Amino acid sequence: MTTIDLNSDLGESFGPWKKGLDEEILQIVSSANVACGFHAGDPLQMKRTCQSCIDNDVGIGAHPGFRDLVGFGRREIYGYDLEELTAEAIYQIGALQAIATALKTKVRHVKFHGALGNMSSRDINLAKTLYEGVMELSSDLKILVIAGTKQQTAAEELCIPHVKEIFADRAYNTDGTLVSRAKKGAMILDPVQCAKNMLNAVKNNRLISIDGKEIFINPESICVHGDSPKALSIATQVRQTLEGAGITIKKFKSKL
Repeated sequence: MTTIDLNSDLGESFGPWKKGLDEEILQIVSSANVACGFHAGDPLQMKRTCQSCIDNDVGIGAHPGFRDLVGFGRREIYGYDLEELTAEAIYQIGALQAIATALKTKVRHVKFHGALGNMSSRDINLAKTLYEGVMELSSDLKILVIAGTKQQTAAEELCIPHVKEIFADRAYNTDGTLVSRAKKGAMILDPVQCAKNMLNAVKNNRLISIDGKEIFINPESICVHGDSPKALSIATQVRQTLEGAGITIKKFKSKL
């Protein structure tokens, strides 16, 4: 039986400002990437999101990013000292680990957010530096890597536990990286098209790039962005389509 993890980036509300339909999406996905306060989220939101994950039997992951609340972590920042950047990542993951421990659960995985994730998908040295920082916390933490990019290569060369991820609601460049959100067509908002693309990816190990070329991948997790205007519809359609094809939605295995 074919299984696949379905994840979403959640916990992105901040104080009185609400973002996303977390409670509804947590009834559909099998894993959640929880914002850790640097690009979005706050301690209370982190705690509430972790509790909702527990209530829905959803795997908890940390979603560290650049220290950029104003830009939602989606602005690429250059000139960062790598030691500082790694320390900030450890700080964010550690904060979520503390909250999870207080709730008698564990953080199972790490996924780098937004611009930091995109930059490390192109720069293997950046990816390796970040991943080595994660391993300083725990060699049992799995890292969600963008399938077919420098992230996957870095994880493989470092021999660290990882999960190959693809995106239901994003367009791809031919090298497997995500099309910049600044470009037309970067977001795919038709739930049926998203589901069709994901079914092709899971059954045939391939995606179609924005210019029509095939990208060969072996996905283990599918992401639906929680802040997408059609996030709930997309997540629902993807799950229904995959299950209708005999594919089981299930969180990936972890030692944690």
